[in-house]
Amino acid sequence: MPAPNGKLVTLRDSGTGSSAFLFQPEQLVPFQQAWDLQRCWQERLLLESDNASDADTEAEAVWLLQHPSCYTLGRGASQDHLLFDPEHPPAPLHRIDRGGEVTHHAPGQLVAYPVLDLRRRRTDLHWYLRQLEQVVIDVLQRLGLQGERIEGLTGVWLDQQKVAAIGVGCRRWITQHGLALNVTCDLEGFESVVPCGLKGRSVGRLCDWIPDLEIESVQPLLRDALAARFDLVWQQRAAEQL
Repeated sequence: MPAPNGKLVTLRDSGTGSSAFLFQPEQLVPFQQAWDLQRCWQERLLLESDNASDADTEAEAVWLLQHPSCYTLGRGASQDHLLFDPEHPPAPLHRIDRGGEVTHHAPGQLVAYPVLDLRRRRTDLHWYLRQLEQVVIDVLQRLGLQGERIEGLTGVWLDQQKVAAIGVGCRRWITQHGLALNVTCDLEGFESVVPCGLKGRSVGRLCDWIPDLEIESVQPLLRDALAARFDLVWQQRAAEQL
């Protein structure tokens, strides 16, 4: 049964939140490159946590981007959920250090990778997953859509179709990976897997409900929802990474 959706949180104007850099590359970013960038930033935050004498707090980071077509397998994911030969995948296949089963990424899917220090909020991964779900629900509310949770499952649904997959990794409470929201992506790639290991459940995309929707309209909504939910204050930085 659907769980309560919660309330939309408006963006703070006080500037008192956690400092974070936002990277929004215009080009498609290969999965491996995005993963490497997250891990580098995670290491920065881990090093800061090891040096208690530092007066300055290292800024967190969030990437909002799109990937070329690829598949990712979470820790312990079953290859039984691949409907192709893993030695000859139809698109690059990555086994990675997040929770969850197999998922598909493609252009037209908006991916958010927050590298956050949960010790600045709550050291509870269950809470963090629910917050990421709520970020998506907040975005859908802004679009006039009613996103739902399904008890016992991770992700967000519209009319029993899964529109957002969520899977995270965490080291000493520093996060990586995040959420993938299907906006205008071709859903054909999902037919080659059992998405998230959930047999008999459909995958959807937002443009099935809002036909003229463009990913450029959704990206700022996701940016603002992340800032509001995690109390982030975006910082300016010379472009040295994505």
